[in-house]
Amino acid sequence: MSLLAFSLFMLTGLVGIPLAHALIVGSLVALETYDVGSTSIILEQMVTQASSFPLLAIPFFILTGSVMLHGALGQHLLGMLTSLLGRVHGGPGQVSVMSSTLFGGLSGSAVADAAALGPLLIPWQKRLGYPAAFSAATLASAATIDILIPPSIPFILYALTANASIAALFVAGVLPGLLLCAGFMLVCYVSGRLRGFPRDTQPFVWKVFVRQLIFALPALILPICILVLLRFGIATPTEVSVLAAFLALMFSWLIYRDLTWKRLVESITEAGIASGVVLLLIMASSVLGWIFTYEQLPEKVVEWMHTYVTSPGMIILAMNLLMLALGMVIDLSAAILLLAPILLPLAVSIGMDPIQLGVMMVVNLAIGLYTPPVGTTLFITSSVASVGIGKVVRELVPFYAVALLVLALVSYFPAATITHFF
Repeated sequence: MSLLAFSLFMLTGLVGIPLAHALIVGSLVALETYDVGSTSIILEQMVTQASSFPLLAIPFFILTGSVMLHGALGQHLLGMLTSLLGRVHGGPGQVSVMSSTLFGGLSGSAVADAAALGPLLIPWQKRLGYPAAFSAATLASAATIDILIPPSIPFILYALTANASIAALFVAGVLPGLLLCAGFMLVCYVSGRLRGFPRDTQPFVWKVFVRQLIFALPALILPICILVLLRFGIATPTEVSVLAAFLALMFSWLIYRDLTWKRLVESITEAGIASGVVLLLIMASSVLGWIFTYEQLPEKVVEWMHTYVTSPGMIILAMNLLMLALGMVIDLSAAILLLAPILLPLAVSIGMDPIQLGVMMVVNLAIGLYTPPVGTTLFITSSVASVGIGKVVRELVPFYAVALLVLALVSYFPAATITHFF
């Protein structure tokens, strides 16, 4: 039954049916075919899954990012980074990487990052004389740093599925995110130096830089506040999300003075639509999860792996290969919701911490966001740059190498998640 449900889900998803609907179709057909109880199980599971209080954090974090990304803050932050990095080798590319890292503390979504920064950064880099494919590749890969820097929507989804601590996941994702940032910036520097990429020629003016830094401080402080509030138990993730949304509105209204009624309505609408997509996906995946549990699939996977693969290191490699393969054809959120219930018992059986598994899963599946055939950030940045997917993928090769190196560190060295230092 699990095989039938999953196969139908993959088939309907590949032909273009929205993933949430594909999950429901696959599960419904499987339940009807094997006559397992009543189809009311579908409604029961969907309603139960949607009743989780921490889910409220998702729309408020999305609203925070929407309000701050599309306002004056984004312009000040990009101006500050351009003044700081624009004149070094590969500087314009490094601006893309650092912008994604800092915007990660606002949006928590790689797709939102690529969609918001692409129209700003890629045309600017092309005017400087940067290869369009390299500009698209840099932002497509760097945008995925967003989902490791708190607040992270994928971490919230994993926490709900694996019954893990959202606060611990937020803290654990910081070091891998910074490692990716440093690695991607190094790729930009080396590429710029070896290939003679142009640099920004505008002179550095301290007065302008300090002014931009002051106006960009909310973007720099907000992620730190989120970590402190969660790490020391001062507030729950849902309370932190509401506070972040409130501060974003206050910053836009009182400091930047760019919050109009029109932009407020647009931000709320955008957050509502994005949250609805995620929530429907969560509800739909719960039905397939029930089928997996009914057939004891997680237990069977653990038993099979320990029968044929005895080394914990090889089991970790097998988990990573499975996630890399599925991450290229399934949306990241759906992959987390489907894989977490199956891989968590297997990880625990070899002594892996569930928090480490969560970080490993997000780092792994993030690579699929800029890998064909279903690379969301890859398609967004390629479209903005007006360049072919094949050319962008060739420029992505060194970025893939960095991402796989960080994935290996997270997978085999638990200390790569800074949870262990607290």
